[in-house]
Amino acid sequence: MVRQQRVLIAGVLVLALALGLAAAGYARLAVTVIVVGSLGAAMLGAMGRRIWIAAGVLFAASLGAAPILLRSDLEYGFVAIIFLFAVVWATDTSAYAAGRAIGGPKLMPRVSPKKTWAGALGGAIGAIIAALVVAELSSLDAVVTAVLAASLSILAQAGDLFESFLKRRFDAKDSSGLIPGHGGLMDRLDGFAAAGFAAAVIGILRGGFAAPGRGLLVW
Repeated sequence: MVRQQRVLIAGVLVLALALGLAAAGYARLAVTVIVVGSLGAAMLGAMGRRIWIAAGVLFAASLGAAPILLRSDLEYGFVAIIFLFAVVWATDTSAYAAGRAIGGPKLMPRVSPKKTWAGALGGAIGAIIAALVVAELSSLDAVVTAVLAASLSILAQAGDLFESFLKRRFDAKDSSGLIPGHGGLMDRLDGFAAAGFAAAVIGILRGGFAAPGRGLLVW
């Protein structure tokens, strides 16, 4: 129990410090804190769970740090955030609607029994449509935007499945009890965390820390 408390405290401190640095404009330092801090928190845990701890800190950090880093781009930051939210929300809504209306073969029944291939495809199509609306309003390249939206939609759904896998792996009904009847933040925002992480990585690799929004959207 003491070891678990140490890991939890370390993880919270890493997240708080990283988000504070990102919000203050120290993007490079924030990313460094996330990477080093996730490894440090993992070293405090049991040997068999260190990989899971490090991945958990990285996954949780992406939930807050990724949108902050994207938004820091003065020219394309706002559009990048709107694009990201549109893709993730459209994916969730369209996947649910298509899955309920069409049904059919299950996507990964042992991990998430209710998800279907029809829902996954519907989510991707919905994400593309929402992204094209953003592209039209923001004068972005439609083809690039559609491909990017489809890719992030797949990653968002993969993040949702990964969260379900983790809960089954560690025999947990929800990630926490923060939201009554809905579990924790990661139960509601798992897809956003995965897509946001990927979007931030793409943006930073292509546009640097100065222009991650441009790096994500302008090809």
